[in-house]
Amino acid sequence: MKKIGRPTDCLKDIDLKVRVDSKTNSKIISYAHENNITKAEVVRIAIKEFFGRK
Repeated sequence: MKKIGRPTDCLKDIDLKVRVDSKTNSKIISYAHENNITKAEVVRIAIKEFFGRK
């Protein structure tokens, strides 16, 4: 029987804390709200984009 709960194909077991200014935080919140995603997902997308350009 398959387990019920969070999928483990991409385990996110590292907790990362980042300090940002209020303007950046507002942009993150706005983007998250407009795209119906969490702030954490906004940051993950931004990190993927950053490393994708290098």
